[in-house]
Amino acid sequence: MTTRALVLVHDPAKERRDRVPGALTPALATRGIGHDVASLVDGHEPEPDLAVYDLVVVLGSQESAYDRGVPWLARELAFVTSAVERGLPILGICFGGQLLARSLNGTVTRAARPELGFTTVESDDPDLVPRGPWMQFHADSFTPPPVATEIARNAVGSQAFVAGKVLGVQFHPEITLDGFDSWTERWAASGESPGHGEAGLDIDALRREVADNERHSVRGCDRLIGTFCARYLGG
Repeated sequence: MTTRALVLVHDPAKERRDRVPGALTPALATRGIGHDVASLVDGHEPEPDLAVYDLVVVLGSQESAYDRGVPWLARELAFVTSAVERGLPILGICFGGQLLARSLNGTVTRAARPELGFTTVESDDPDLVPRGPWMQFHADSFTPPPVATEIARNAVGSQAFVAGKVLGVQFHPEITLDGFDSWTERWAASGESPGHGEAGLDIDALRREVADNERHSVRGCDRLIGTFCARYLGG
């Protein structure tokens, strides 16, 4: 039976969703793992059946994981908590990591300052979470849950935690140039302010930074996914 991953994204436009996972797609495919991309942001779409998946990946979102005004947030938090309770391996990225922190009784708050661009991290487990550089694009941050172990951090805050088969990271290992372009297309279509309201954010300069680091990002994502799957799939 083929191993299958569920990848949750937060773009309401179905035509962009397959681009959002970026480097995750080849990293999974290399290991013979099929995947489905789904979203819960549209309340009319049915929830995926967790029983048919072997792992779950929850990607980033422009919304905050603690904002009760987000109409789909409670539903997705309950869905992710159900996946945790099933014992599925789960990787949460940026917003996804924050949602996992909440599901495990950690906290999510405004970060000391936004992180926008590539940074390195201090890692206690470089096989799972190399030092980077990793793409950062967030203004919120998580506090690792009481049941978790923090394994990476930087000057701004916690960058990765593990709890059983759960890995939450604050950065974006999946970033590719096309994935970043899917973000900017969503901003343009929705009129949302990119960069979490950060004044003076130069999107063109950030896009060049993504392009310059893309090859390294793809390798880093592949390494992270490889170690994650080796440790937690089928174990």
